[in-house]
Amino acid sequence: MIRSSALRFSRIRLLQCAALLCGWLSAMSVNAQELQIYTEDWPPVSFGQGMHAEGLAVDIVQAIQARIGSHHPIQVVPWARGYKAVLEEPNVLLFTVGRSEEREKLMILLGPVAVSSTALYTRKGNAAYLQNLGDDLQKMKVGAYRSSIFADTARKKGYYNLELAGTPHIIANMLMAKRFDLWVEGSLVVPSIMKETGHSPDDVEKVKVLDSLELYLAFSSQTAQATVRLWEDALRAIKKDGSFTRIYQKWLPNEVAPLQVIRLDPSASLIR
Repeated sequence: MIRSSALRFSRIRLLQCAALLCGWLSAMSVNAQELQIYTEDWPPVSFGQGMHAEGLAVDIVQAIQARIGSHHPIQVVPWARGYKAVLEEPNVLLFTVGRSEEREKLMILLGPVAVSSTALYTRKGNAAYLQNLGDDLQKMKVGAYRSSIFADTARKKGYYNLELAGTPHIIANMLMAKRFDLWVEGSLVVPSIMKETGHSPDDVEKVKVLDSLELYLAFSSQTAQATVRLWEDALRAIKKDGSFTRIYQKWLPNEVAPLQVIRLDPSASLIR
């Protein structure tokens, strides 16, 4: 009888150890899963060339990677390439992506990692005149970054006469060259874009705010749920322990860091 009980106990312990081993191997598998990580040249949120990336969102992603033991490189690529990959390929992370109803149905969004506003800008001295145009302002040509949420927002607000280019830097130079009088862009990045194009941030002024914009990490819809959960848990941890706020204040000292964590998954309901 004693021997029988001992054998049963041994079997239970063996099963428990096997379960723990399977859980550990599963976690290792998620961690080791190949994840293609893309960002764009959009300072100060992200910038660089090739495998050299810097910026607010880059620091946040690297803080998450440090927690989960991820060593996948961050690649700085043209926005169109990264966006195509997150829509079509498995196991892709693209950041940062502006939240919209359309994108909530196409990819898994995790964040927010920053909050900006979408606004119309013009050359210094023009704003008062343009603001007095009323509804006629919508008839004017607006410069926008191709495939960006800023172009999408402008259209939704009734600005259909868009001049599109491959980078926001090209659009900024076109505005200053008087190719058009309105530029739609995210408020967080306008000062950096102006500096990088050889201008002063004071050379432009805001005409109108079109919308508030939350920026997210975006995973392709084919990414394993376990991988996304791993990143979500790490994002929650750095927001809770103050790491996220310290990064945010380093890059945007006059802005308030968003501390809520939201995961929007087209295959599931909103998870907070």
